[in-house]
Parts: sequence; structure tokens; C-alpha cells
Amino acid sequence: MWSDLENLIEASMQEWKVPGLALAVIQDGEVVLQKGYGVRDTDTGLPVTTDTQFLLCSITKSFTAAGLGLLVDEGKLEWNRPVREVIPEFRLHDPVATERLTVRDLLCHHSGLPRHDWIHMPGDLSNAQMLAALRHLAPNKDLRDTFQYSNLGYLVAGMITERISGQSYEEFTTERLMKPLGFRHFGFSIEALGAAEDGARPHAIDGDERHRSPLSPIRATPAGGINASVADLAKWARFLLDGKADGRQLLSAQSLREMTTPRVYMGCSEYAEIGDSHYGLGLFCEQYRGDRTIAHSGSWTGWSTLMTLLPERRAGIVVLTNRAPGGTTPILTFAALDRLCGREPVDWFGRLAPKRKQAVEQQKLDKKAAAEVRHSETRPSHPLEDYAGEYEHPAYGRIRIEQRGDGLAWHWRGTEDLLLHRHYDVFITPDRPTIMHPSDRTLTFRYDRQGHIDRIEVPLEQMVDDIVFRRVAAGEVLDPVFRRLCAGNYLHAGRVIEIRLDAGDQLNMTIPGQPTYRLLPAGGRRFNVETLEGFSVEFRRPSPDVVDALVFHEPRVTALAPRVTKP
Repeated sequence: MWSDLENLIEASMQEWKVPGLALAVIQDGEVVLQKGYGVRDTDTGLPVTTDTQFLLCSITKSFTAAGLGLLVDEGKLEWNRPVREVIPEFRLHDPVATERLTVRDLLCHHSGLPRHDWIHMPGDLSNAQMLAALRHLAPNKDLRDTFQYSNLGYLVAGMITERISGQSYEEFTTERLMKPLGFRHFGFSIEALGAAEDGARPHAIDGDERHRSPLSPIRATPAGGINASVADLAKWARFLLDGKADGRQLLSAQSLREMTTPRVYMGCSEYAEIGDSHYGLGLFCEQYRGDRTIAHSGSWTGWSTLMTLLPERRAGIVVLTNRAPGGTTPILTFAALDRLCGREPVDWFGRLAPKRKQAVEQQKLDKKAAAEVRHSETRPSHPLEDYAGEYEHPAYGRIRIEQRGDGLAWHWRGTEDLLLHRHYDVFITPDRPTIMHPSDRTLTFRYDRQGHIDRIEVPLEQMVDDIVFRRVAAGEVLDPVFRRLCAGNYLHAGRVIEIRLDAGDQLNMTIPGQPTYRLLPAGGRRFNVETLEGFSVEFRRPSPDVVDALVFHEPRVTALAPRVTKP
């Protein structure tokens, strides 16, 4: 039954340039095929075994949901419990969603937030920092409006596990799930995978060329950070059929039903054999050629995984690879499902192999099109040194721009690279498809009415407006000596304008008949007027020891107020 599958495995690995693959097939609740193919690392040439650890990526989400199911079984949690009742400091941008978002909403991707993956993908933030970032992320939908995949939602779900259990996510998942199921080769970090004696290494594709990739961390561990062997994941797949471990009911039938019940519509496959797809709790709920399936895929730089089960037939298949992206995992999955069900196999290889070649050609066309829309004869509107500085977003962090020769370079959360001038005030990050990198992202520099470059707009989340990084204050405005020189009285149109230092050594401005305004350091000698968008003031300093005038910059007016001694 399985001998012809070997030929398909070999052909698929060759077509998609997959270095290594591990596969397990379950029939009637028992593992009937378990094997490694190819090499776990092209540098060493060591073979994949059934104990070789792969990064599971988003298959991890099924572990997170099942762990919460254990807490529900114990009466310590309810699926509809608001997140804020467990994590009081939890905040979303929308205050209504903040109060109403439930554990169930997190697990079926129903928060109203798009992915915002570049919060967690650089791998430099702690869980607490990522949690704090959520309040600054723009939603694009209302709560429970539609399915929107969210790794950050699963980060929060893992933190709920920790708050209720009193254990770390890793400790809880190990003690409550992995040990009872007899897991032997697993871990929770890229560092653990790198240290494993039998650990695979990732490989990614640039055009049609395969490259060995560095190990990129998934710090949102409950969303995708578990490493495991195919032998261990086969145990997990069997567990998801009945919730049992060693004949003992580990997860209740009710909680397992919650996980595998379709809850949120995801979309419709282009293939009639699959049809509509829904999301349960940590699992896809689909069908294949009339049979109900529960599944989850996983993808990361250099990794591609898929676990699919036929609950009514007590059957399934697990495919782990160290190459991404690729069509190998669905081809082998559907081929195995056809054999398990005794059907005439669909030629998925014949369907998907031409699409791979088309995708490679399309990439070439897309790169050509991108080059053609570039206005190569244009120049930046300012001297390059005017762009240099630091720009900040409260969630996405700080970008540092520096002049480097006749160009600009950017530094952002561990990324450092030259920027390519696209046209006008738009620069672009280089394409780095084989590493974790924000490739081909435009950085559009904007300036205020006075011509000062004051922000960068970057499309780090395509479902919302560009992320705006505001320029961080720099220059004399940060010098306490300069601020003390600014304090005094200035006369404009017969009114005395008072500039005073407060207890925190910050400047405040009082205009007769108006409230007192804080002056927020901007750059050079300029301050923005708090609460008045588009209003700023600049102090004139003709000599090191003298500030002799205040310049108002308003939307319609620029005005000069000389320094005076108040009568």
C-alpha cells in the first residue's frame, strides 16, 4: 500500500528541493509508517531519522489550545472568560475589544487585529514587552467580525496558561501534555534545537535556488515555538483522535470537541476536494473528498510542516520538512489520505508542480515590474544628512537612519542594512528571502510644513495604514542649558508670552487667555506644542549665551516674538 508513496516522496523532494523530510502515517489509531528521508542539514549531510527534531511552527497552536482545555476540564478556566480577568494589564487599541475579548476569541483568531507579525518576528522582545505593544496596534476589523490569523493572540493565550497554572508555558506543556504522552525529543526554543544532537537545520528558496538559512527564533512560543521529532508528533496526532494518553483520558471529550468544532469561516479552497475551511481552537476544520479533517500547518523561514487527521477513520499523516515554502507537505498528505481511504489517488503532484514553475517565473516578472515603476531620474528632496536620526513607534520600536557614503543605512531591532533609493523620498530595504528580514519594504520619509523631516512610514502590516515612526527629539532642545536660556517673556501683537521651566526642567508656554501648553522637544531648537497638531515654536539663538526671539510656526502663519522684560 505504501510502496508507491516512496516514489512520490522522492519526486516531490527533488522537485521542491527539500533537503530532509520526516513522515508518519496513522491507520486505525496506530502508527503504520514512520520514516525519515534525506538530510537534516546540507552542511553535514547527516540523515533525517524519526528522532530528528524539526521546528513545528504553528502546529504548536494545537498544544496551546489543548493545554487551556486541561484547565477548563479542571474548572479553573472557561472558554468564554474575558482575557482581562486573567491578565489585568492586557490592553488592545480598542477599549471595547479590550474588555470583551475572550479566551475563545484568542484561540479562533477573532480579535479584530490583523497579524502584526513584525512585533514578534525580530525575536528581540520579551512576552511582557509584546503584551504591552498590543495597545498600540491598529485593528482593521471589529471584535468577532472575521477570521484574522494572529500569532500574538496565541502569545496571550500562552500567558493565560501561565497565570492560571503558576508554571511557565514550557513547564506546563511539558508536565501536563508531553510527558504523559511519552515525548522524548522536543524543545521550546531555537537555541534548544541548535543544541540538539539530532536537530534539523532550515533551508529556504531564493528564486529557484536553495540556501541553508540561519536558525531564526520564534519568541511567541505558544504560537509556533515547539520543536519535536516525527515520532513524538505522531503521538500527538493519535492523542488528538481521542484525548487519551496510555489508555487514560487526559483531555476530556468535551474539550476535544471544542477544539475540533468549526467556529470561524476562513475561506474556500480553489480545489473542490477540500472546499470550505473553518478554524476551531488551535486546529483547522476542513474536509477532504467528503471526509472530515482536522489539521494544522506550520511555516517559518526554512521550515514547512503539516499535520492532518481523519477523526472518523482514526487516521492521519504528519509531514515535517526543513525547506520552505513548498508543495511537498500537501502533496504527500493528500496522497496518504487517498490511500488510507482506499480511493483512486488525485494527481496532486501533477497539479502543484506546474504552479511551482509558474511562481518562479512570476517572481522574475514581479521584480521587473517593480524596477519599471521606479523613477530613477529623481533625487531625495533633502540632503542625506537631514534624514539621519532616530524614529520611533510605541510598539514597533526604534529605527535609526545614518548616512553612509552617498546613501542611507537603517538599523531596526537587530537588522542593519543599506537602503536602496527607489525615488523621491522613498527608500527600500533589500530583498533577503532566505533569512528573517523585512524584504522590499518601502521607507517613505515625510516632512512637516517647515520642511523638517519628522517621520517615516513603513508598511509592516499590510492590512492597516503604514506604521508611522516619529522622529525622536535631538539637538539643543535636549540640553538643559539651552532650555534655561529659553525661559523668559516674549512679546507678540501686544501680548506677553511666558515661557517657564517646570519642576521637571521642561518648558511650558502661557499665552494670555489660553491654557498653559507643554512644549515637547522636536529637533534642533524646535518644540512641538502639545495638544495643538501642526503648531510648533522655535527659539532664535544668535550667540551661545543668548536666546533673543521666539518663532511661532502655525498652519497658516509664521510669527516672530522678540524677547522682552515683562513690565
